[in-house]
Amino acid sequence: MESLKIKEYMNHYPVTFTENMSVEEASLRFLKTKQIGGPVIDINYKLLGFISEGDILGKMLESIYFNEHVAVIKDIMNKDVLSVKPYDSIIELGQKMLKDKPKVYPVVDDDDNLLGTISRNEVLQACYQHGKARLSIEKEQAAV
Repeated sequence: MESLKIKEYMNHYPVTFTENMSVEEASLRFLKTKQIGGPVIDINYKLLGFISEGDILGKMLESIYFNEHVAVIKDIMNKDVLSVKPYDSIIELGQKMLKDKPKVYPVVDDDDNLLGTISRNEVLQACYQHGKARLSIEKEQAAV
């Protein structure tokens, strides 16, 4: 299972955000894509930060309370982003996800350019597919 790599299961088309995007526009992106978090990138796809659905919800509630636009993404994004590489192990990432809070990790190249994202759901999918394939092989071997 160590041979399972992030690049085989990552989302190549994640929802992304820019620093100057309004919280309201970011909210709409989350609603349309049903993703729970996404990378903040510059025009060259360089990873600048990360924003979660929870971050947006907090600011949207504040906006409703004060009845005014309260922030843009650069004001609330997490700038200390945990990211992974496409050649990293799914198993190691799964173990990391059990200890660390992020449910979605940006996948970046060696220059911190965004390649995609990987979520707990995709890690779970990789584990499920591997377990299902292993069970099928074991059944075949038992039948012989």
